[in-house]
Amino acid sequence: MHSLAQEIKSFSKTNLRKQCTRVTTLSGKRIIETWKGSTVHVVEDPLPSGASCGYVPDNSWDLQVGVVRPYLLLASQDAAQDFGTLRKFKVSHILNVAYGVENAFPDLFIHKTLSILDLPDTVITSYFQECSQFIDQAKKEKGVVLVHCNAGVSRSAAVVIGYLMCREGLTFDDAFTLVKKARPVICPNPGFLEQLKGYRPQGDPQLNGVVHP
Repeated sequence: MHSLAQEIKSFSKTNLRKQCTRVTTLSGKRIIETWKGSTVHVVEDPLPSGASCGYVPDNSWDLQVGVVRPYLLLASQDAAQDFGTLRKFKVSHILNVAYGVENAFPDLFIHKTLSILDLPDTVITSYFQECSQFIDQAKKEKGVVLVHCNAGVSRSAAVVIGYLMCREGLTFDDAFTLVKKARPVICPNPGFLEQLKGYRPQGDPQLNGVVHP
């Protein structure tokens, strides 16, 4: 039996099995994100909609919206594509950080779209400044911004946690706990978690629009 030290020493990304994620866009186009180690390939899914994929798909809509702050919401792409939900929560701005997900109401809301892959190697912190500026814009305009990715679990959660750390000066633990309370299903991938734990916003957070109402 190998010791833990031996297992770690012999670890190699080349031994990791391929991971595959299927994404269905608003237009019905299916995209497959396949990666092994740090290499990712994005192709259109050739399978017909009725083909068996080896699992039972969950076709129910996830319309649960996490209210992190009165002006800051977190949800999945389903909520961002449901007009009734957007109207219920008085959404004015939508920050889309999913990959391959189109904006359902481009003329009715103020959008910002950043196509981010949900991979541990993705440098999620490099997007924080741009995302935070958009959230600040919504707050300044007395609006409400909905942040979403595909499932509202990893990418969008990491962005919101990063925003709280940057703008409110919260520690990772405090920011994570706050977002988890608002939307219990969040689970940033391991790479994002490590980046968030080591994230040190530049400058004094008090100068970056801190303090929530």
